[in-house]
Amino acid sequence: MAEPLNCIYERVSVSGSGLILGIESSCDETAAAVVERGSRTLSSVIASQIATHARYGGVVPEIASREHLRAIVPVVRAALAQANVTLADLDAIAVTAGPGLAGALLVGITFAKALAFAQGLPLIAVNHIEGHIHAVLLHEREASSLDGAPVQDVTADDPALALVVSGGHTHLFLAESRQSGWRYKLVGRTLDDAAGEAFDKVAKLLGFGYPGGPWIDALARFGDPTAVHFAFAQMKTKLHLVGKTPRTKGARTSPIADLDPHFLFSFSGIKTAVLRYVELNDLRPDALARAASIPAGSRPPKTKEDALALCSQQVLDLIASFQHAVVGDLMKKAFAAAESLGAQRILVTGGVAANSELRSRFAAEAAKRRVHVAFPTLALSTDNAAMIAAAAWPRFLSEAFADTSLSADPTLALGH
Repeated sequence: MAEPLNCIYERVSVSGSGLILGIESSCDETAAAVVERGSRTLSSVIASQIATHARYGGVVPEIASREHLRAIVPVVRAALAQANVTLADLDAIAVTAGPGLAGALLVGITFAKALAFAQGLPLIAVNHIEGHIHAVLLHEREASSLDGAPVQDVTADDPALALVVSGGHTHLFLAESRQSGWRYKLVGRTLDDAAGEAFDKVAKLLGFGYPGGPWIDALARFGDPTAVHFAFAQMKTKLHLVGKTPRTKGARTSPIADLDPHFLFSFSGIKTAVLRYVELNDLRPDALARAASIPAGSRPPKTKEDALALCSQQVLDLIASFQHAVVGDLMKKAFAAAESLGAQRILVTGGVAANSELRSRFAAEAAKRRVHVAFPTLALSTDNAAMIAAAAWPRFLSEAFADTSLSADPTLALGH
C-alpha cells in the first residue's frame, strides 16, 4: 500500500539541493521553473495562450483549461531539461493554489500533487499574488549576486509597500519578513476593475487586440498626455459593500470598512469616461478605419505601424491621457501609503509593472522622495513559475507543506 502523501511530507528534511520546481497555471500561461533557494533561476519556461485567446478579445476559461492540459507535461519537462536537473534533484514542488481560474488552477495543482506523490517530495501551495511580490525580490537577489553587492531583501526592520497591479489585481500590501516566513497586510485594493483590465478594455474599445496593455503603452508615447483631462474621485467607504464578494478575484471578501479610503482604487469610472469621449467625438473603431481608409476586415492591427496608421492624433492624445491618468493614480496612492506606513521601499509588480511610463514615473518620484523602488524584470512581470518557486522557499524552510486536501481556490486572499 502506498504511503499517504501527508506522511511523506512529515518526514521531509529541509536540507538538500535547495531546488524547487514551480508550476503556474492560474490563467492563460502554463509555466514551470526551477529556482535554487529562492534566489537563482536555473530555468523558466512559459507556454503562452495569447494567440489562442486573442480572437475572442480575452481569456476563455474553458479553452484555457484545455490548453493547460496540453502544455503542462512538455513545459515541466522543458524546465527540468533547461535547468539540467532531474526530479531526483529536487527538494520540493511548488504550485499556484489561487487566486485564478478554477479549471486552470486545477490542472497545475493536480499535476503537481501527482508528481509530488510519485517522487516523495513535499508540495508547497503558493498564493499567486504573493508570487508576484517575490518576483521583485527574486530579481533583486539575482542582480545583487551578479554585481557582488549584498543581497537586498526586506527584513523585519525594513517593511516594504508592495503594489501588485495586473489584469486581475490592483492591491497594496505591507510586506514584512519574519523568521517563520512572510507576513502581508492588505492596505488598499480596487473596488471594481483592476488597472490592467481597464487597459485591456480601453484598447478593445479603440479596436486593438488582446492583451491591450502593450498597445496602450506603445502608442501613448505619440500622444499628448495632457490633452484630455481625467479625474479620479476620492474614494469613500461604501458600507453596503462590506462583507460582500468583490468583483476582483484577489480577495474573498471586501474589507472596505477596515481600509483607508485614500488607498482604495476604482478604474471603472475612467473606463466609462473614455467610452463617452469616444462616442462624443465619433472615435469608434469603424470611424477610425474609415478615416484611415483601412478596411474593417483588416482590424485589429498587427503592428505598431499599422496602429499608428489607424489612429488620428486625437486618438493618440486620448490614449496618452488615459495612461497618464491611470499611472498617476497608482503613483499617488502607492507613495501616500508608503509614507503613511513608514515604508522606505516600494515593490511594484504584476503585468502592468512592465508599462514603460509607470516604471519611469515611479522611478523619478522615488528619487525625489528618496524612497527605494524596485520592479521585476519584464519577463518576471507577467505570470511565470519562477516567482512561484521563489515564494515557496520561505515556506519550505518553515516546512509549511500542503497535504492531499489541496485544491484550487479561485478567490484565495493574501494578507489580513
